[in-house]
Amino acid sequence: MTILPRQHLQCTIDRRCLSTTSRPGPAAAEPPNVTIYSGTSRPRPYHLKHPPPALKRDLPRLQKTWPAILAFAVIGVAGWTAFLTFVTNQEKISSSVVQQIMRELREDEELRAVLGDAIRMQGEWWLNGDPRIIGSISTMQGNIDVSFRVKGSKGAGTVYFTSIRREKGVPFETLRFKVITDDGSIISKVKDVTR
Repeated sequence: MTILPRQHLQCTIDRRCLSTTSRPGPAAAEPPNVTIYSGTSRPRPYHLKHPPPALKRDLPRLQKTWPAILAFAVIGVAGWTAFLTFVTNQEKISSSVVQQIMRELREDEELRAVLGDAIRMQGEWWLNGDPRIIGSISTMQGNIDVSFRVKGSKGAGTVYFTSIRREKGVPFETLRFKVITDDGSIISKVKDVTR
């Protein structure tokens, strides 16, 4: 261990002593080669730095989007139509008018003789087994005009029912209430069965 003279040591509060003598720096290297220009440089043309691609070809053709938009629109409209048809049909099935018509048909002896027992509405496969009710039921405006298929143990037929209310506050008047069976026989029941 070498001991340095006192003037070259500098001690801190926690009694650590550091040397203050200067050490020689690294050896000087050769000075760098410096080029001095007299003015600003002229920029090179863009195409010299970025040459065009070797193969020139046309831009790719854009695909037409209108067939896809048209297909989605047709699917959307068809889906919405199917939904509205299903919902309005369910509303007609559960209406009191159709329930009362079915009650009258089940209690009719003449119809039971032709169609058999267990007279019920005939379901459609595309409505998940529910019957299709054609026509409109508008008790507020005084118009009821419906037709639907019924079946029994012996046969099937189509029910036609039309009733109107001529004025507000007047009871409904039944204009048509008949069943046409598949074998062609017509059973007519014209009496007031609605409200």
